[in-house]
Amino acid sequence: MQSKGLIKFLVVVVSIACLYSLSFTFVTRKVEREAAEYAKGDMAKEKAYLDSMAGEEVYNLGLAKFTYREAKAHELALGLDLKGGMNVTMEISLDELIKNLAGNPKDDKFNNALNTALQRSKSENKGVVDLFVDEYKASGTSTPLASFFASKDNSALIKATSSDNDVRTFLNREADNAIQNSYKVLRTRIDKFGVASPNIQIQQGTNRILIELPGVNDEARVRKLLQGSAKLEFYETHDNFQVYPLLESINQILASSIKASDAAANTIVAKDSTAQDSTTKDDDNLLANLGAAKNDKADSTTASSELAASNPLFAILNPATFIGENGQPSLMPGPMVGIANLKDTARVNEYLNRPEVKATIPGNLKLLWAVKPEQKSPNFLSLYAIKTSGTETGAVMTGDVITDARDNFDQQNRPVVSMDMNTEGARQWRRITAQAAQNREAIAIVLDGVVYSAPSVNEEIPNGSSQISGSFTIEDTKDLANVLKAGRLPTTAKIVEEAIVGPSLGQAAIDAGINSAVIGIVVVMIFMIAYYNRAGIAANIAVLFNVFFLMGILASLNAVLTLPGIAGIVLTMGTAVDANVLIYERIREELRLGKGIRQAIADGYKHAMPSILDSQITTFLVGLVLFFFGSGPILGFATTLMVGIVTSLFTSIFISRLIFEYMLNKDMKVSVAFPWSANTLQNANFQFIKKRKLFYIISAVAIVISLASIFTKGFTLGVDFKGGRTYTVRYDQPVNLEDVRKNLDQTFNSTTEVKTFGSENQVRVTTTYHIEETSDEADSEVLTKLNEGLSKITGNKYEILSSQKVGPSIATDIKDRAVWSAIFSILIIAAYILVRFRKWQYSAGAAIATIHDGIILLGLFSILDGIVPFSLDIDQHFVAAILTVLGYSVNDTVVVFDRIREDLSKSGSHSKKFGDIINHAINTTLSRTIITSLTVIFVLVVLFIFGGEVIRGFSFAILTGIVVATYSSIFLAAPAVHDLGKGKHISEEKPATPKVVTP
Repeated sequence: MQSKGLIKFLVVVVSIACLYSLSFTFVTRKVEREAAEYAKGDMAKEKAYLDSMAGEEVYNLGLAKFTYREAKAHELALGLDLKGGMNVTMEISLDELIKNLAGNPKDDKFNNALNTALQRSKSENKGVVDLFVDEYKASGTSTPLASFFASKDNSALIKATSSDNDVRTFLNREADNAIQNSYKVLRTRIDKFGVASPNIQIQQGTNRILIELPGVNDEARVRKLLQGSAKLEFYETHDNFQVYPLLESINQILASSIKASDAAANTIVAKDSTAQDSTTKDDDNLLANLGAAKNDKADSTTASSELAASNPLFAILNPATFIGENGQPSLMPGPMVGIANLKDTARVNEYLNRPEVKATIPGNLKLLWAVKPEQKSPNFLSLYAIKTSGTETGAVMTGDVITDARDNFDQQNRPVVSMDMNTEGARQWRRITAQAAQNREAIAIVLDGVVYSAPSVNEEIPNGSSQISGSFTIEDTKDLANVLKAGRLPTTAKIVEEAIVGPSLGQAAIDAGINSAVIGIVVVMIFMIAYYNRAGIAANIAVLFNVFFLMGILASLNAVLTLPGIAGIVLTMGTAVDANVLIYERIREELRLGKGIRQAIADGYKHAMPSILDSQITTFLVGLVLFFFGSGPILGFATTLMVGIVTSLFTSIFISRLIFEYMLNKDMKVSVAFPWSANTLQNANFQFIKKRKLFYIISAVAIVISLASIFTKGFTLGVDFKGGRTYTVRYDQPVNLEDVRKNLDQTFNSTTEVKTFGSENQVRVTTTYHIEETSDEADSEVLTKLNEGLSKITGNKYEILSSQKVGPSIATDIKDRAVWSAIFSILIIAAYILVRFRKWQYSAGAAIATIHDGIILLGLFSILDGIVPFSLDIDQHFVAAILTVLGYSVNDTVVVFDRIREDLSKSGSHSKKFGDIINHAINTTLSRTIITSLTVIFVLVVLFIFGGEVIRGFSFAILTGIVVATYSSIFLAAPAVHDLGKGKHISEEKPATPKVVTP
């Protein structure tokens, strides 16, 4: 074996890297177990404990140290279906944006074009902006489109003489800005909400933003938080010198108040009740005793007990100070009045909101936190003193006057932000900056109640064009520019898709996933040892390494582990042995030729390699399509599938080979079979080509039956394909489905779909009531009616475990993506096979087999829907399943094609009939095909039985699909190549004509 040392080195390096990646998960789980033990079921107490640990060091690797927050960012996160929480899709209202940019015109053709574009966008794979411009051009109007948008506010971006394409570019750019700015605003709001490991991403090519909030159970608050309009404001500020005396006074009030209360119940008050009152210290001594500015990174919890008792506010909020020339701490000029550890900000807010404290704070003062920690102090947040004016909000100016903002560089090449305002804004800005410049005061830029920047004003700015400078990074200036632009984009983000998973359902999913994974591993291992003897042990070690590498790589990629992701791991364990089966079957063939074990192993690996690579690459390509077209759990499945293929190849080819080399070097007996399994299908000589027409007829009949059911009975579409709302409900006792359905039909005054979901006391309810409406009011009305209908089952309490909402536009988009993903998968696979085998007949044969498998699987789901006791909805999970089946089908088919190509390359092959060569290829690979299919079927049966109700339909689709795919790869694909080639040889090169040598 060549490069043995390099392979060993790679195994060690990858193992260490995986251990490192997975170690963060172990660390965070340990902290969370401690939090649960401390809280004893009190969720608020548990959250407070974890918040307090956010900035604490929990992992020390010597050169690198990690806080709980940092470790959490590196852990293998659990998806909503495993942890519970909320998943929403926000859609940016681009029609509203277009109207506002045009000044809400009354022109009928403009509005009709926009309304038509909006309707078309729901059914066509095209953006609202492009459809709107096309519709307006087609309306036949003589009014230039640019005339609506060429206002004073937009003068720098669009002119009245601009072409329609210029308008298209302008609107697309503004739409992108709206999406990016909405993303920024939502990101900040979610971070403020305090969700652990949130996931937020823009759905590329759309105006949608996908958000996952694990562990969230206050859905109403989340909806309100996410759907509120962005509020950008400019405020004047107070100086630190003005506010410090007030903070000192608050500190004294709190000391007296807390001292008078039960000290033992307050975690801030020291156990030493003899602490002196802070009023005995003068200002300078107080600053010195607080240790201000000595170490900004020092944890506030290290303050002495006496200091904490005497100065409860200053024990957790360090005044904004610096060390003066005399070596003493002095108050820092500017609007920043303090800095606190992230874990203490909630306590500071609690103190400032106490009635006795609020009574002392002047009406023109607001204390607001910065949006994020300072770079130099990553665990600390700054507090700013904001001056409110006489306006309704107290702001001196709002963000709707900004016409443009961009990140830039000043003359010293330092990152800055350039900002332009409209005429009204420039007039206000001139007055505000003139007043602030007199005393070098700062103007705070506030979005959604947090301070993004508070730059000092050096001079009056007369024309509305400003440059904001500070200690910015390039990323900071980009963020600030986006924030400033958010003020001029008057559009809203609406929730168009929503899924809520209760923690009880999540725990059941975790248990089901773990059970299926463990049992799957055990089943595969037992079978491999039972069939392949000692070689099976080598394969099992490779499988264990495969699972370890797979989990480690997923953790390093910050992937989110979902229930379909666990299914992908289980499936990977089944397919991981495919490479080993290919190798072992080739080793058996080499042994039958009389070769020694060492040479047989070497040749077995060599000859199996093309089949292994071709079969795995085709499946990987399907995973790639799923990755780009899927979302949420399907994305997790695709990621797991692709990573699993890579790790399977590495472990099956290299690690198992290293084990064989070790056994041979130690003179250990290496066997690849038991006596009973040594000759399985060895002399198989089934006449597949001769009887191919019989199998064509069988397949044709199955396809006709399937198509008949598809077009007559149809399918039950999942909520993500048809839109609507779905709820999972659990009663205390078993219920009659017809009673539940009847009650809900009466309540909703429409047909309601009710199915058993797992046990007889659990049902899944789907309703299209108010399907076109996605507002909070509509959600509330549907939920009220649902509860009204469910409660009619008297004497049987119920609980709503989870819910999902999908708007019609989302459903249409998901269906379109599903169709395109299937088409792309077949085309990509066909293209790959064409490149590898260089004959179109191979591509066509594989395409025929995959299309056959897809139709049969669709037909089975149509025929069996309502007959089997579990859900067979056509949804995103089914799409993932059918594409996986197509990938497996080609995987199987390619192995046969590789053997055909190999046999054609042998000398004397052209003297044989092409049908005989194909027949021989199918027979010689039959053992591998059946063994691989059996291992996969074993793990899928485990997944189907133990995987839980959530993915039962998913696992059933793959299970039946594998059976159908095995049939098509044997009986259809290669025979189709024979008939497409008209029974003639389709080898790459014609045999050379032998030369006749005349003596």
